[in-house]
Amino acid sequence: LIYCYRKPKTKRAKRFLEKREPKLNENTKNAMLIKGGNANLTVTKVLKDIYAVKKPFAVLYKRKNITRPFEDQTSLEFFSKKSDCSLFLFGSHNKKRPNNLIIGRMFDYHVLDMIELGVEKFVSLKDIKNSKCPEGTKPMLIFAGDVFDVNEEYRRLKSLLIDFFRGPTVPSIRLAGLEYVLHFTAVDGKIYMRSYKVLLKKSGCKIPRIELEEMGPSLDLVMRRTHLASDDLYKLSLKQPKGLKPKKKKNISHDVFGTTYGRIHMQKQDLSKLQTRKMKGLKKRPAEKSAEDGGATPKKSKSA
Repeated sequence: LIYCYRKPKTKRAKRFLEKREPKLNENTKNAMLIKGGNANLTVTKVLKDIYAVKKPFAVLYKRKNITRPFEDQTSLEFFSKKSDCSLFLFGSHNKKRPNNLIIGRMFDYHVLDMIELGVEKFVSLKDIKNSKCPEGTKPMLIFAGDVFDVNEEYRRLKSLLIDFFRGPTVPSIRLAGLEYVLHFTAVDGKIYMRSYKVLLKKSGCKIPRIELEEMGPSLDLVMRRTHLASDDLYKLSLKQPKGLKPKKKKNISHDVFGTTYGRIHMQKQDLSKLQTRKMKGLKKRPAEKSAEDGGATPKKSKSA
């Protein structure tokens, strides 16, 4: 950690530090998947399947790490700074909390909030013999259940799941690229996670017929312990820099139909110097010209 604050001596170290510097438009958030010291086979399979869904924006730690995030968070913060990951998923298993998952996120390399989930039922990617989506496919996220909007803990869990699975920000969308759906349903104190592949079938018209084919992983989860950030810290983490805020344009307004109206301020014009069409009828007489020049009488033409 000492080398991060020293002046870089090589170009490679300089590029590394520039990559870690704060930016107006941040990179896609990476997630680290960590296995606890007493993780069983089910938890290991869950971590591998979530890693397959999250790739290439994920780091999977294969070695066991003896730590308890709700009691000591220093090891998670160390791994976050080492791998430059702001999201994490920690898996463990014991008699009191079997098949345990802790999902959370970081702010300034410190734990912002984390939620503990218990796995009651799990179906792996390999258990469902269907075609899979290619690696790095951006999923469509669907949340069903009123509790996601009513309960504060479930509302924060929804925000955390969106942050974890949203993937990169894209400028445009292609219809054929919408082929992966992650569905979360909250009912009767449980959260059901299902993943589907979107199939575009022929319908006899321009709009295709859409079918969903389950492809895994499939998880039945129950919420256990929570560690939520305070309102002030959560508000600070959502603060955007001034450079991202759109600049206000003066004297521009829009109506209900989206038409743009602008007001232009011009200096006062001298209409006497305004150029007009040169016509015989608009020509000034000699007396008018003399009055403008200072009252001098026009010269008489010599008689022949």
